[in-house]
Amino acid sequence: MSLSEVKKSVEERMEKSLEALRANLAKIRTGRAHAGILDHVQVEYYGSPVPVGQVANVNVVDARTLSVQPYEKPMVGAIERAIRDSDLGLNPVSMGDTIRVPMPALTEERRRDLTKVVRSEGEDSKVAVRNLRREANESLKKLVKDKEISEDDERRSQDDVQKLTDRSVAEIDKMVAQKEAEIMTV
Repeated sequence: MSLSEVKKSVEERMEKSLEALRANLAKIRTGRAHAGILDHVQVEYYGSPVPVGQVANVNVVDARTLSVQPYEKPMVGAIERAIRDSDLGLNPVSMGDTIRVPMPALTEERRRDLTKVVRSEGEDSKVAVRNLRREANESLKKLVKDKEISEDDERRSQDDVQKLTDRSVAEIDKMVAQKEAEIMTV
């Protein structure tokens, strides 16, 4: 692996960590209805689990209500059951061939619990980014040992990797702060 490959690899992997954090934070509900909240809910469809979004149309009716319109009428019960059994704490209501999902208001205690979850997700992402930095630095040390790059190149590259790490950690902190503010607003 060359010097540029190490840098490119660590940069891509750090970006993937940030994307994973964005996806995880999107799953945490803020009391407002948004269609993405049901993305990770799996429904049994002809023997295999698939996301709700693949068997139904999910729309936002108002700030506190989602509407789920299954593509096939027999799926209403299965989708309703999948949403109820998910870890989101939602109670869907079937209205003919449409399912309404009201979003309950969050209590102050639940908001604090959610901010703890958000901080935990952020900390996990920071650990992942730091692990990537460590792996990159080990790769650079190996390149020096194999005499493929000079020690000066290694030092400069380690500085570049550190700057990438600092930028990623700052982005993680920003995302966590935004999500916490979103959760705490009533």
